[in-house]
Amino acid sequence: MASASEQLASNLNLSVFGKAKDLQKRILFTLMVMVIYRLGTYVPIPGVDMDVYTSAFTAGQGGVLGKANVFSGGAVERMAVFALNVMPYITASIVMTMMKKTVPSLVVLDKDGGQQGREQINQYTRYLTVFLAIFQAYGIAKVLQVPSDGGVTAAINPGLFFDTTTVVTLVGGTMFLMWLGEQITARGIGNGVSLIIFAGIVAEFPSAIYQILQLGAEGSINNTLVILILVMAIALTMLIVFIERAQRRLLVQYPKRQMAGGKQFGGESSFLPLKLNTAGVIPPIFASSILLLPGTAGQVAGENIPEWMRIMLAYIGYGQPVYLALYGLLIIFFCFFYTGFVFDAEDTADNLRKQGGFLPGIRPGARTAEYLQYVIVRLTLIGALYVAFVCVLPEYFIAQNQAIPPSVGMLIGGMSLLIIVSVTIETVTQIQSHLIAHQYEGLIKKSKMRRQRR
Repeated sequence: MASASEQLASNLNLSVFGKAKDLQKRILFTLMVMVIYRLGTYVPIPGVDMDVYTSAFTAGQGGVLGKANVFSGGAVERMAVFALNVMPYITASIVMTMMKKTVPSLVVLDKDGGQQGREQINQYTRYLTVFLAIFQAYGIAKVLQVPSDGGVTAAINPGLFFDTTTVVTLVGGTMFLMWLGEQITARGIGNGVSLIIFAGIVAEFPSAIYQILQLGAEGSINNTLVILILVMAIALTMLIVFIERAQRRLLVQYPKRQMAGGKQFGGESSFLPLKLNTAGVIPPIFASSILLLPGTAGQVAGENIPEWMRIMLAYIGYGQPVYLALYGLLIIFFCFFYTGFVFDAEDTADNLRKQGGFLPGIRPGARTAEYLQYVIVRLTLIGALYVAFVCVLPEYFIAQNQAIPPSVGMLIGGMSLLIIVSVTIETVTQIQSHLIAHQYEGLIKKSKMRRQRR
């Protein structure tokens, strides 16, 4: 039998959405912020010769630059003020998530600090974001001043002033995006940072599809290959939707309690939902970044590298068999590594015990923690294999067809599809929650009006 919330969710329609004025305002605010973000990806930083930079970017778009360009919605290709996007903030958030489980002072602040403690940790995350953004922006400023094959630099006037303006502009763009993301989370709908990355990827999707169709029309690639690419993207999207919505529900029972007057309270049962892919999109992002760094460093160094390093870079180059194998193994490793930080079986078991809940047939406390760890390890194995399959299959397919540009391959790759589907599901779920809450409020108002009439 469906629950009350499920019955309300089944009755959601356009008329209900038309009455939810607060939700409409939130959606409009989110769309307005997305427009501001997209405009910022077309504002270039000062002092860059775009002709020189464009040729250098085209030569290295199969490396970290191409991956960063996918996440930034083309801002790296245009060297815009939002070129760093929110990646420094995401990296800082991941580092702080790990530190909350390992650094004793942060562990105490997270568990016992309450709302004030969480705000303090968020402040530390912002400080770390600024540091990482400065470091990355300075690296970009130096790379822009490296002479190309013709001896020309992308920086019009290299020097200290160019370094300063580039760092200030890029760091300011990242901090502004971080602020926009927080505004979306507080006043809009969905997770602001995730939606910014989502908007960047989706904005470049029409261009990727157009390039594929154009290559097919020109005869550069077979029309059968074009159809296979589109079918593969649709099939992977369906698989991602199915797996991301899949849950392992553990039954949680709450005992009955005797209250004053002989009345019994409690005795309900609920579920503890465990996702197959607890780590989300973090593992493929980490794995691809690590594997693409040596190739990008080799491109920057040019001919000034030893022969053995040149051979190693050739083996782990983008799309090579060794690269694909390491990519899959690193994804599996980071799935287990990150899940171990975000899901604490002992804390979950302790919270269940404090609330009076227990898993049927399992003793509360240490035995419950062992069982939860047993379940999460097996779920993580399935989720890790699924993420590795989704991310490696498109990479292998594109590597076998050299006519497909690397930028297009990254856009239609499994990691981009994984981000799009995950953020879409999360946003739609929040919209449904707002509509259900609106329906509840309407029912409560009607009930009060009936009581007043009586």
